[in-house]
Amino acid sequence: MTDVVIGLDLGTGGIRAIAVNLQGQIIAQSTRSYPLLTPQPGWTEQNSSDWVEASLDALFDVTQQLNGHRAMSGDKPLRVYALGLSGQMHGMVPLDAEGKAIRPAILWNDQRTGKAVAEIEAAIPRHELIQRTGNPAITGFQLPKLLWLRTEEPQAYARLWQILLPKDYLGYVLTGEAVTEPSDASGIGCLNLANRQWDTDILHTLDINPALFPPVIESTAIAGRLKSEIAARVGLPVGLPVIAGGGDNAAAAIGLGISSSNLKRGSLSIGTSGVIFAPCDRPIPDREGRVHLFCHVDGGYHLLGVTLAAGGSLRWYRDTFAPHISYTDLMDMAERSQPGARGVLFLPHLAGERSPHLDPDTRGAFVNLSLAHTQADITRAVLEGVAFSLREALEVISAIAPLDQLLATGGGARSHIWLQILADVLQTKLIAPKAEEGAAYGAAILAMVGIGVYPNLEAAHKILSQDTNVVQPQPNPLYEAGFNRYKLLYDTLKAVR
Repeated sequence: MTDVVIGLDLGTGGIRAIAVNLQGQIIAQSTRSYPLLTPQPGWTEQNSSDWVEASLDALFDVTQQLNGHRAMSGDKPLRVYALGLSGQMHGMVPLDAEGKAIRPAILWNDQRTGKAVAEIEAAIPRHELIQRTGNPAITGFQLPKLLWLRTEEPQAYARLWQILLPKDYLGYVLTGEAVTEPSDASGIGCLNLANRQWDTDILHTLDINPALFPPVIESTAIAGRLKSEIAARVGLPVGLPVIAGGGDNAAAAIGLGISSSNLKRGSLSIGTSGVIFAPCDRPIPDREGRVHLFCHVDGGYHLLGVTLAAGGSLRWYRDTFAPHISYTDLMDMAERSQPGARGVLFLPHLAGERSPHLDPDTRGAFVNLSLAHTQADITRAVLEGVAFSLREALEVISAIAPLDQLLATGGGARSHIWLQILADVLQTKLIAPKAEEGAAYGAAILAMVGIGVYPNLEAAHKILSQDTNVVQPQPNPLYEAGFNRYKLLYDTLKAVR
């Protein structure tokens, strides 16, 4: 008999469903995409109905693959134990009393809530908000979206019964139960990190009914059980346990084996954005809120430093200035320059910046160009600029939760030159896993623990592959000098916005 759990990750670009056996091997997977809506500049939305249809199609595809696998191998009947959830954080799905979405979901990267952020900060002192929730008010978080809805769409706000995060909405559709869990809920803006429950003082100060938010349960708890009509459509058992799961960063960390039981190992993701994830065992925020503090799915906490345009900077550079050059050739070109890019500096603030500046209006720049510089220098400057940006975030994190090593993932981690630049600039050992399965895999591990296949996450992590590539940092005075000059750019360039 093939015993499996399913992990389901609701991303911004699409859904990924995987079936994982109890030894940690992926034996079926499927992805489906859906559109991103931008009705106005700075707005990003998606139809939650698109998420549902894509999820059900992906789940059906996975069950078909599992049945085909069983038929070919002659195995006994397949047994699916549970389904775990993960998803994009911070989004808002507003539901009416019938459980129907009132309007399209507003996403994590939406920037419409500047006035709502100011309203929150006027009502609650910034230092108090950071101390209670781990973060200042941020445009992308869910709480400012709710205030925006109250001001800009009062008729919709009047119909509100519940607001849910994206993955929790999907769980609601699958089970009929509206709940959330701490890792995702701590990215809303009103979860008290000390008790991992809604901060009613904050909500009452803002004149918001706490009942609009769902109950908070543990990440490995059963959120509900699969409804019969859903089970019939996707080919899964009626009553299948659906595990609450985690926000995408926390779930991805679990898929890498990063937990609060090993505080010296974090992760570095180089995708469109760059993210440093640092586990910690106590909720200690940066006093200025320059990096995020969220709950981890294992009962601990984690700090998160974000560079908004990491791989996004390289993609923009290639698409704009070198569209006919492959990424491999660009990396080879960067190697022909030298550490420090012969003095060229790149500020990767192409989409504003999160850590440590929390400034949606800052912009990117190339600095110190001369007639002597080549495309190799400029390409290398892009790679180094992203590394310098991440080091600014890491320095804030390290004052609270020092790290000895980072597991490096994402497309950028597949480049040996970029990995070495990152290791040298961050002065931290980087470990690149040979296999990287992302948030859906973490959701599957959470499902295993949730139904007792493994007693805890530490035991479940023994199934993870140990095959890795290690990159040791090399000290280089050119990077130190470059970083010291890089740190001057943000304030210096404010005058020319």
